[in-house]
Amino acid sequence: MFKRKERHNASPATLFSLSPDKNPGFLPDFCANSTVFLTVLLAELFALVLALSEADRLGGFWNRLALISLFVQWVLLGAAAVLCLCKRWLARLGPAATTFAVLGLTQLVTLSFSLISGGFLAPSPGLEIPPLTFIARNLAIAGIITLIALRYFYISYQWQRQIKAESRARLRALQARIHPHFLFNTLNTIASLIPGQPDQAGQAVLDLADLLRSALKNRSAISLAEELELTRCYLAIERLRMGERLKIDWQLADDLPFDTPLPPLVLQPLVENAIRHGLQRLPEGGTLMLRIDKQPDKLRFTLINPCPAIDGASGQRIAQDNICQRLALAYPQTLPLEIVKTAGRYQVTFTIPLKK
Repeated sequence: MFKRKERHNASPATLFSLSPDKNPGFLPDFCANSTVFLTVLLAELFALVLALSEADRLGGFWNRLALISLFVQWVLLGAAAVLCLCKRWLARLGPAATTFAVLGLTQLVTLSFSLISGGFLAPSPGLEIPPLTFIARNLAIAGIITLIALRYFYISYQWQRQIKAESRARLRALQARIHPHFLFNTLNTIASLIPGQPDQAGQAVLDLADLLRSALKNRSAISLAEELELTRCYLAIERLRMGERLKIDWQLADDLPFDTPLPPLVLQPLVENAIRHGLQRLPEGGTLMLRIDKQPDKLRFTLINPCPAIDGASGQRIAQDNICQRLALAYPQTLPLEIVKTAGRYQVTFTIPLKK
């Protein structure tokens, strides 16, 4: 199914990882479509507030709203374009320098559009040069809005860094929980195999070494091939312990991109839960089905296992909650774990988006 020692390593620089960003800056990406759309929407809401504050009658309100909307959209889209062009330079600056640089750029953009459009929006339309009060008011409003936005961006950035740090701590806690559990069970299994089945005992030692070597590495992301190899090693060890009670049904798509990066330890802990809280509690055992379907823009993982009729899923919540939080952090646009439990059947499904 897989080549045992063949690894598909993905460069960490190409992954969305849980590792600390080297120097990302706290500004959003003003080149992204979502950021531009949000900028346009907020600009229109701000223009509506300004028009409401100045309108004395309904007819004047609509005319004023149209002019103010045009001016505000020019300023904000112009500032977004400048920040998009300067994003690499801004990313190299510290928080204080970034604040002053962004404030200066937005003030320059506001001043430029105030001079250009002042003849239409100034209190006395028709003047070639708008009055200084008109320009000063626009600069003051732009400066206040810019500082408020920068403060929000910085707080949001710090919050995201804290969430990532907590996620890394949860991953390390999950790794620490896995190691002793595997170690003691596997050593007992190896000890029982040595007298009569030394070849299988040797293979179990190799599987355990691969498993611990992979789990002990402090990496922010691994390839799909490595996660499947980690899962295969775990299942090989459990198969020795449970014998014919454990059957594995691998259903892997033919064209799986094995170099696809994903957060470490998202599949193996779910397989462990399926055995510990499902198959292991059944005297006759059962079949664990692991299916990976390749869709145009994502990989869909499905695990199905038999389980006792009584509710034995409470012990799975620690690992499932951990995985759910890490998937939500790495892939904000995807759904979390989908869990369906029926009488004697437990199914877990999640998706990993594919890079275009």
